[in-house]
Amino acid sequence: MEKLSAKAKYSFGVGAIGKDAVVNLVGIYLMFYITDVLGLSPAFVGTLFFIARIWYATNDPVMGMIVDNTHSRFGKFRPWIVIGTLVNSVIFVLLFTNFGLSTTELYVYISIAYLLYGMTYTIMDIPYWSWLPSLTNDPREREEVSVIPRFFASLAGMLIGTFGLYMIDFFDRSFGGSGDRQTGFTVSAVVIAIIFIGTIAVTVFNVPEKPTNRNAPRIKFKQIGNLLAKNDQLIAFIGILLSFNLAMQIVNGVTIYYFKYVTGAEHLFSIFNFMITAEMLSLLLFPRLVKALNRTKVFTLACSLVGIGLVTILAGGYIAPQSPVFIIMGSFLLKFGSGLSLGITTVSIADVIDYGELKFGIRSESIIVSTQTFLMKAAQAVSGLLTGVGLSLVGYVPDAVQTPGTVMGLRILMIAIPLLFAVLSLFIYLKAYKLKGSYLSQIVSNLKEKNASIENSEDNIQNIH
Repeated sequence: MEKLSAKAKYSFGVGAIGKDAVVNLVGIYLMFYITDVLGLSPAFVGTLFFIARIWYATNDPVMGMIVDNTHSRFGKFRPWIVIGTLVNSVIFVLLFTNFGLSTTELYVYISIAYLLYGMTYTIMDIPYWSWLPSLTNDPREREEVSVIPRFFASLAGMLIGTFGLYMIDFFDRSFGGSGDRQTGFTVSAVVIAIIFIGTIAVTVFNVPEKPTNRNAPRIKFKQIGNLLAKNDQLIAFIGILLSFNLAMQIVNGVTIYYFKYVTGAEHLFSIFNFMITAEMLSLLLFPRLVKALNRTKVFTLACSLVGIGLVTILAGGYIAPQSPVFIIMGSFLLKFGSGLSLGITTVSIADVIDYGELKFGIRSESIIVSTQTFLMKAAQAVSGLLTGVGLSLVGYVPDAVQTPGTVMGLRILMIAIPLLFAVLSLFIYLKAYKLKGSYLSQIVSNLKEKNASIENSEDNIQNIH
């Protein structure tokens, strides 16, 4: 496979800006929007998030099979990315529009809108990330290429997390909102949807994809179970990704409540999210760090920094609750570790795909990548349930002074539970995941030999004809 041009690499990465602006507005602000703008029950939101995310996460392997079985002159990834982007943009805007509905009607409307949002996002998200492992099969180039879309995704997360509330308030004032932020949320969703479509257009028009063979064998639904369940390294990867994502998703879900009600300084929320720049920095440094150390040491460093960062934030909440100093230090360490983990997991999924191809003789990028998106949604589902139900269990009351017991409960949700999941993720990586070092090099070498043999056979057949 030829080396990718710089234009193709960065055009692919640009697509992550819009798609992750969408997912970050939903991930960071949707619970706050539903509870504090629409006035619906936090327990309802947590339950909705859990049920909905589990539901549309189960659709991911099906979407993966559809993509892997797509054969067209446009390739198998590009058509679904275009379709999914256009449909999801519409649903995304509707999710942040209430049409003046009553409280009872809103419960039904939000439930339907959120279900449709997740399902339509899957249509474009799976082919997008499935495309990445197919861009190159060289491990070193993968480490370089994989961080580019993650960097742009983090950039989108930084902009939405840091300036999201300011953007929402600005649009609310500019478009005659009543001060409850409803108009601000709706207009912000429209602007982000336009950016979403524009950045994905850069990807689909500038990244090469070969037409797929229409006569290629199709993967049947009953094969999915074997491709997933019998891939032992995929199972290990699932444990690593699920536990680490649970740690980060719980932090993201509780943060806005933590700073508003525990520290009494809501402005620290923007500072915390601005420190996603540390995640971007770590992604830029990731290829060099892996080269200087190795993947095992880098992932160990990632989980360690997350733990130290959480403890620093906890200490700041007691020592100087409204000071930005501890938040800057703690969130920098947390986000830097998160970035290193993103780098590791992004290159690892490509290695798992190679391992599966060598073991089963079938290359199923989208089906295996669908497990990654499934896990992220499962983590969001569990974290949403823990956050929503947890808020109710600790006695959280919106826009009120919280009791000491509630404050302590928010600290546990924000710090202790994510810390446990980060430790679990590191344990699984060290004990069960084998695709690293000399073993990985052998896998790559065997796969190259196999593919070279297939290509030679095809060339011989063509010469005969």
